Amino acid sequence: MNNTLLQSRVVAAIAMSLIILSPLAIDIYLPAFNDISGSFNVDVSRLKDSITLFMVSLGVGQLLAGPMADKYGRKPVAYLGIAVYLFSSIAAYMSSSIEMLLAARLMQGFGASATTVIAFALVKDNFSHEKSNQMISYLNGAIAFVPALAPTLGHWLTVQYGWRSNFGFLALFSLMVGVAIFCVVREKAQDESKKHEALFSVARYTSILKEPSFLFHATLCALTISAILAYITSAPIWLLSHLGVATTEFTLWFALNAVINIFACVLAPKLMAKLSSRRVLQSGLVLLIVAGGLMQALGFNGTALGFMLPIFIASIGFAFVLGASATKALAPFPDQAGTAAAMLGLIQLSGSGVIAIAVQSLGLLSPHLISLQLWLTIPALIIILSRKGVLLHPKETPSA
Repeated sequence: MNNTLLQSRVVAAIAMSLIILSPLAIDIYLPAFNDISGSFNVDVSRLKDSITLFMVSLGVGQLLAGPMADKYGRKPVAYLGIAVYLFSSIAAYMSSSIEMLLAARLMQGFGASATTVIAFALVKDNFSHEKSNQMISYLNGAIAFVPALAPTLGHWLTVQYGWRSNFGFLALFSLMVGVAIFCVVREKAQDESKKHEALFSVARYTSILKEPSFLFHATLCALTISAILAYITSAPIWLLSHLGVATTEFTLWFALNAVINIFACVLAPKLMAKLSSRRVLQSGLVLLIVAGGLMQALGFNGTALGFMLPIFIASIGFAFVLGASATKALAPFPDQAGTAAAMLGLIQLSGSGVIAIAVQSLGLLSPHLISLQLWLTIPALIIILSRKGVLLHPKETPSA
């Protein structure tokens, strides 16, 4: 294996590690909610604020992290983000009150915002256009499958070592990622003109938002991730409380869904190279809509399989839609990779949180809630099949 190939694989692994810091922090401690609420003597509903605050700072922080990455370089911003993430994880581990935990989670989101931006920027810096498209698909696939896998790890950590161990794991993992970046990542030569630009410029973001293709695909990412959040937050209530599924069986269902999602994330880039990203996107949207219908047909039959089978189908759709959409959203901005990734992150992460909260406020039962979230993508399928859709997501010539 030559050095160039080895370096590419190392960068890909680091980018993947950076990107999963966000979804890990969102979902790893979900199985510990009851333990945490008991430890702080607060209602478990208060812990939802720890997710909301993290999502808000995760999205807003990227507005600053993106320009910083373009102006000062990738490694300094990566170090800053990892440092904030590391120390806020330790603060969460040591929390003695719910207020301390919420403050730590708010700061942790800011740290994760930087690592998320740098993950996408490293891919754009180190890979060709075609290869970076495949890598971006893998990164977004990780955002989709980690939430399905993280609660399984969190459940084991909580049972074995208590709820604080979840944050200890996050601190240790982020430290390892920081050491890896220090040892192997090479800094991209910065454009001298960018060093003299203002750090925050409204014009820099408005130029990105004026691109219709970016807006369409970023919004579609937000809708897709909000559906994932709907599953993550409502599945424990439906399976554990409503159906009475044992905790061990619950973690097995989550793990199986994670395996399916990993398979779909690996498959999506290969299909895009073979068939085109447009066809993969269309297929993914169809799968999400069909899964919504199956949830209505099977979700109320009183079995875990009836609830999870539509989720399995939706998970394949998630991987297809996120992989194809994120690729097209960032494609028009090769010279603004950090800023474009920041805006994409703001829309797909904070936007998905807003959508999920709005839909959850309707008070629907879990199967109805998930179906509605999945069906919010119907307009996107209509658009992509129209003449306008060809302009937003042009047809490509598949690779040989």
